[in-house]
Amino acid sequence: MISRHWCALARREQAQNYIEHLRRETFPALRELAGFVDASILSRQVEEGVEFLIVTRWESLAAIRRFAGEDLEAAVVPATVAAMMLNYERRARHFDVVE
Repeated sequence: MISRHWCALARREQAQNYIEHLRRETFPALRELAGFVDASILSRQVEEGVEFLIVTRWESLAAIRRFAGEDLEAAVVPATVAAMMLNYERRARHFDVVE
């Protein structure tokens, strides 16, 4: 199993909108992809806004490829989400799930 991690810093006034976007659009679309396991939204208040860490779990790198394309580490950030953010990582990180 592979865990995919991506961080972003949301505008404080957009943080709840981002959470709703994940719940209504992103996560339902991921559930349709073969090999997607689950997802978590982690957040914390920081001085500049709300920092998010999105963690998704996948059965394999091949499953992630169906989501991200050939460049597995490329962040998948729709324009509507980018507009909610002050900053976001352009690259995701992948970890093998040991336990």
